[in-house]
Amino acid sequence: MAISEEAFEAAKRRATSRLKKTPVAVSAHHDRRTGRLIIELNTGLALSFKPRDAQGLETSHPDDLRSIQISPSGLGLHFPSLDVDIYLPALLEGFLGTKKWMASQMGQAGGRVSTEAKSKAARENGRLGGRPKKSANSFEPA
Repeated sequence: MAISEEAFEAAKRRATSRLKKTPVAVSAHHDRRTGRLIIELNTGLALSFKPRDAQGLETSHPDDLRSIQISPSGLGLHFPSLDVDIYLPALLEGFLGTKKWMASQMGQAGGRVSTEAKSKAARENGRLGGRPKKSANSFEPA
């Protein structure tokens, strides 16, 4: 199905109008001293975060972060040496990766947390011979 020239121009006008109301990146750099990525927005605000907290950047070396390209719209950041792209609106909403990736990061952090209840449960399980064996007819969600 072909799009008419009129529909295309109307879509461009809507996109331009929306971009005027949306924060966009005007500069981005890695601050070696603090170890943070800093993104300056057209609103005068700056966003900063540690690369290890963003999907695709978590194992990066400071040299990998020397070059950061901002997309023409200002909504995307590209890290050429890593071939990683980050979507600015997602960062502004607090998403540093896909839902699956963020859940795995939260699970890892939660697994490291030590509480008295966790310690007590581990001791009780240890006294009983550890975790119970799974029965052949136990249900495991996919």
